[in-house]
Amino acid sequence: MQLHTHEWGTGERTAVLVHGLMSDHRTWHRVAPALADRGYRVLAVDLRGHGRSPRGDYSTELFAEDLVETLPAGPEVVIGHSLGGLALSLAVERLQPRRAVYSDPAWSFPQFQEPVDPALFLAFKRADRAMLRTFNPRWDDTDLDLELATVAEWDTATALALSAVHREDHVPEKAVVPSLVQFAGEGFLFSEQAADELTGRGFEVRTVRGAGHTIHRDDFDGFMAGLDGWV
Repeated sequence: MQLHTHEWGTGERTAVLVHGLMSDHRTWHRVAPALADRGYRVLAVDLRGHGRSPRGDYSTELFAEDLVETLPAGPEVVIGHSLGGLALSLAVERLQPRRAVYSDPAWSFPQFQEPVDPALFLAFKRADRAMLRTFNPRWDDTDLDLELATVAEWDTATALALSAVHREDHVPEKAVVPSLVQFAGEGFLFSEQAADELTGRGFEVRTVRGAGHTIHRDDFDGFMAGLDGWV
């Protein structure tokens, strides 16, 4: 499936941004211009079922296939957040970026004993501004407005793809290309043990202290500082 893609900048180097569940390219409204200012041509996709991209069947493999079909091979760097990090890890061997960054990727849900219930995510379809503020107290008004807009366009059936994550081990066996894993210090997906295991598999691991799952919105400066040497 060809995905809708938004572009910033005209640099000779290409950076690709892949958003997480319930979002779209607009989540990168601060990150993309910052990368363009560093000399990148920045491409941000809307995953299938999100934003302006088509709807269809949903699975982790299909999210990855769409990236391969849509994006140019060999970009300088690809950054994937949450579901976008999972999709990137399944596509990275074919995309062959020079560097890959996984920002709090949704490779597993260790805190859940049972497979993830998509109903956990469906409640956000009815979210109002107050609810979003409760879950994301560090977000500014622009990010709250954008989240309301992106959730309104999101196909809730995409959440079914994450129900399989608990049943399958999606943590990569090795870093296929030079790879950074960026953990949220106040997130819920990773532990110090997981960081040690990933280091042993060839990943560089950094933690943005105090940031929640959506690091680039919780702490933009911390997110960018955490990319030092990678972008």
